[in-house]
Amino acid sequence: MKFIVSSSALLKQLSGINGVVTTNPVVPILENFLFEIKEGKLTITASDLQTSMMTEIDVEAKEDGNIAVPARILIETLKNLPEQPVTFSIDHDTYSVEISSDNGRYKLAGENATDFPNIPSVSNATAVDMSTDVLSSAINNTIFATSNDELRPAMTGVYVNLSNTNTTFVATDGHRLIRYRRVDIAAEEAANIIVPRKALNLLKSTLPSENVPVTVEFNNSNAYFKFGNIQMICRLVDERYPDYENVIPVDNENNMTIDRVEFLSSLRRIAIYANKTTHQVRLKLTGSELQISAEDLDFSNEANERLSCEHDGEDIEIGFNAKFLVEMLNNISSKQVTLKFSAPNRAGLIVPSEKGENEDILMLVMPVMLNNYV
Repeated sequence: MKFIVSSSALLKQLSGINGVVTTNPVVPILENFLFEIKEGKLTITASDLQTSMMTEIDVEAKEDGNIAVPARILIETLKNLPEQPVTFSIDHDTYSVEISSDNGRYKLAGENATDFPNIPSVSNATAVDMSTDVLSSAINNTIFATSNDELRPAMTGVYVNLSNTNTTFVATDGHRLIRYRRVDIAAEEAANIIVPRKALNLLKSTLPSENVPVTVEFNNSNAYFKFGNIQMICRLVDERYPDYENVIPVDNENNMTIDRVEFLSSLRRIAIYANKTTHQVRLKLTGSELQISAEDLDFSNEANERLSCEHDGEDIEIGFNAKFLVEMLNNISSKQVTLKFSAPNRAGLIVPSEKGENEDILMLVMPVMLNNYV
């Protein structure tokens, strides 16, 4: 089998799906890309058993065939080649792959394509359409709050709840929670799934900058995404998601509205002086003034700043993890944000003052008890 393809075009397609490939996988052949040629079209597949990505590219080929090609060495070779046509010659008896360029030949050991695991199909699926802009916003607004705790697998992914009026995306790690809702995505039948963090990270890095349609299909076990010439199938997290609505406080009598950039900049400076274990900062609201302070007694470090704000409610003093606040504020584009509090030992809410036309976002962060902050 032989085919000719542009080195840079092939590299671009491989780079889009290379994130799936892991080192030392359970099945050694998964260190390879699966190449399949049919009627002048090369389909490339990468998989780690949980997530699989496929892409297509046109090539010059006179015959159909398939081969598994080592991913790392192929990517590195193409990265260091200038743009030019390259010829792949495959010997199906020995599974060797020879790459010929204008000024060199490179031979690597492939594997039998039939040993590559079958990619699951999504049958009896529920379908929903959205754009890459919407999917990208949903991922960017939630994925940073997912958990790394493998003992709580449900929280390692993003919960997606579809209804006939809207779609809600939720992420939590037990210390903070993000609820991102879109009213421009709906499904005929209500459904909910948990999409793993790795799959969403791969989508995040692969989604094109231009706004194109995305086809999403899912059943009880797998989800399928297609946009442009990229396809992805991932195994869903088969767990029950926590009842997140119950932890969102509803009686929040203290409301503070403040310039987001000023607040974020102040938090970043103050956090430098916070305890390196708790990252605790103290927010003290008195009238229309917010005092932000932190200290680390182990090193006799302390800092405080004052900012003006709009405040409706009684004076309050509450502690938070500065890293969480900074990350949340950094993922909001609104000029101003409103923080809602009920008590120093209850979760605080952050909502942008200006919202997108079809979106609604709410961020919850648990307090750090002030009696630990001495």
